Amino acid sequence: MGNTRSKEEQMLFDENGERERGFDKQLFLSLKVHQTEGNVMPTDYSPYVTGSLPCLGSWNPSKAVALERQTTNMWELSFVIPADHDTLEFKYLLKPKHDKESYILEDGANRVLTGGRMDGDAPPIASFKLPILDPLEFPVTIKADPVSPFTLAASWRLHMENLQSHGTMVRGIPDVSISGVSATLPARKLTGSQALELDLEHYEIPTPASGPTGAQYVANAAEDPRGLQLHRSASVPVPVSENRNRMIKRLDSNVSRDRCVSIKDLVVLGGAESSLPTTAPTTPGESKTVGTDPFSPRFTQDHQGIYVDKGVGSSPRIFRVNTDVSLMDGDTYLDSDETEDMPEAAGAVAAAAVADRLLGPKERRQLAIVLVGLPARGKTFTAAKLTRYLRWLGHDTKHFNVGKYRRLKHGCSQSADFFRADNQEGVDARNEVAILAMEDMLAWMAEGGQVGVFDATNTTNERRNLLIKLAEGKCKVIFLETICNDRSVIDHNIRLKIQQSPDYSDISDYEVALQDFKTRLENYERVYEPVTEGSYIKMIDMVSGQGGQMQVSNISGYLPGRIVFFLVNTHITPRPILLTRHGESADNVRGRIGGDPVLSEAGEKYASKLSDFVEKRLKTERTASIWTSTLQRTVLTGRHIVGFPKVQWRALDEINAGVCDGMTYEEIKIDMPEEYAARKLDKLRYRYPRGESYLDVIQRLEPVIIELERQRSPVVVIAHQAILRALYAYFADKPLKEVPHIEMPLHTIIEIQMGVTGVQEKRYKLME
Repeated sequence: MGNTRSKEEQMLFDENGERERGFDKQLFLSLKVHQTEGNVMPTDYSPYVTGSLPCLGSWNPSKAVALERQTTNMWELSFVIPADHDTLEFKYLLKPKHDKESYILEDGANRVLTGGRMDGDAPPIASFKLPILDPLEFPVTIKADPVSPFTLAASWRLHMENLQSHGTMVRGIPDVSISGVSATLPARKLTGSQALELDLEHYEIPTPASGPTGAQYVANAAEDPRGLQLHRSASVPVPVSENRNRMIKRLDSNVSRDRCVSIKDLVVLGGAESSLPTTAPTTPGESKTVGTDPFSPRFTQDHQGIYVDKGVGSSPRIFRVNTDVSLMDGDTYLDSDETEDMPEAAGAVAAAAVADRLLGPKERRQLAIVLVGLPARGKTFTAAKLTRYLRWLGHDTKHFNVGKYRRLKHGCSQSADFFRADNQEGVDARNEVAILAMEDMLAWMAEGGQVGVFDATNTTNERRNLLIKLAEGKCKVIFLETICNDRSVIDHNIRLKIQQSPDYSDISDYEVALQDFKTRLENYERVYEPVTEGSYIKMIDMVSGQGGQMQVSNISGYLPGRIVFFLVNTHITPRPILLTRHGESADNVRGRIGGDPVLSEAGEKYASKLSDFVEKRLKTERTASIWTSTLQRTVLTGRHIVGFPKVQWRALDEINAGVCDGMTYEEIKIDMPEEYAARKLDKLRYRYPRGESYLDVIQRLEPVIIELERQRSPVVVIAHQAILRALYAYFADKPLKEVPHIEMPLHTIIEIQMGVTGVQEKRYKLME
């Protein structure tokens, strides 16, 4: 250390070298021995310290204190001494592991510590002369840091709390209780002040505006066309129907090559038929313009004020305004590998991404999951759920629904005839929107997107081969085929389709809509060809979660493997999941993070009210389970709930605050300002020293999510703020950057209802 005083030492002494009056700090002394490549500690020796203080044996080598091995190349001994300690003299020594009486003392003079600093010119090397071996020299580090008695007290408190061993039980409560009632904890009868005085609906509070939107048509949440663009690249063949009766107005010639045509660019073409130019295409990639009056009965105006052309049977079509093929060359933005980003993740996901990147640029890191299946087989439900899961894991994932493209381009009133295989105009129109959606997905991947979920029927080999050709050299394609033979499930899906799909929003007669959809379904069934080519996953009668089977072919790699594992555990069985924080703890009152405190008085009151709530809410359920972390504040919160199995999950433990465990944020701000600032700058990625980040938490919660998806009965999860933020973000499909900022108040229950209609949310506030 030399004679130069550190900043901390200057705090301990005034200019005369005397201890400042009233200063009550202690010294945390750390003594380290390091081995190097040229000086390796003999396997049968260990480093010790002996010295003048009683704690170091008072120069009795037989009472010398051993240094503990901290790493492969470092041993350390640390202890606390008063800041005004007597002069400490000490030396390092080596002792044989099997002979405690023998020892080898380091060469040279004694090392002397006075007032927290080394006196003299203590060498940074400890030299030892062994009887047989050559002399050994080990680098040593000696450091004295001032430490507050309050910090020592907090460390001691945490140490004692961590030493409290409950075996496999907290307060006599086992890790797993199948009966739901602990043998050591009798059921508690609630008094009037502890029970819920009103019916459950009186405790219901509004859900956040940004939460799950409730029952909706799932496809509406899929990606919009890029800028709501409605053009195709030059590589896309022009459908037969577009070579006639097409209204087009050329954009200004100054438009850049990479500009997309949006709805804002669409114009209503008026005037006499002679005012519109007529051009014939000179190449297969051009469209022709014809002089058709847009205000004739054939043209109608939709709710957005955009004129649509009902040129394909009764199917509306939005006007196209750009025919300049040079402006629509899709190849100009799909050939770059420079924009691929790593997933926003930690742990296994990050490791797998790094491994994939090390394989080199020829490895296709983008992945297209292409849905295949007849209508009403749960494709869109599966696509949306898979998208949500991959986003939550940190993969940049988007859901592209071709039906949404079709409705935007051709309107929502196509009859079943539009879907006939012998209606060439309908086939061309459907292929066109499929190509538009695929090109949008590939363009997004070229900009850095990782996983695209392409949601359409794709029931013929011809369609699937077209998609493979478009994706060639740009992404890996895996077909995901959903097959359902359960008539009750199909009928239920058909009812939901008619009730929610925009395709039937204008048909008030349910029976008319039902017959039309059944006719559409028959049209698809006539040409349906099961997947037999390429890489594919087949989900056969798995949607209900009652058996079924999964077939996998040519699937390899980390991410495809995770997708298979996720899909095999999903189903559509409706069931509620109740999320709640533990009752207020003693550390919540003190504003301290981490730890393993007991409940406060208010927390005990909430534990009683929660028991009453669960009893009332789940009284009609035959099966349910209660999940807690292994920390006692969650276990104690759930201890009054009876009649249901209870399981403690280590994965549900609060985020590990590392060296900040037990501190307040104000203490971190004062004592560790750099850590405080780093956390404030990026709470998602910030990792507490020797602790965790939110991304770490998400990775360890993946088994919890998989099990929640697999469960077919209600689950009550009693956990912690960071944990519930991450779980809620999954169900609400929140961006990862929002996870650390999600409000998760105490004494509040969030009910997540899962089912085929998506995710719905209710909230109950039992007490302030």
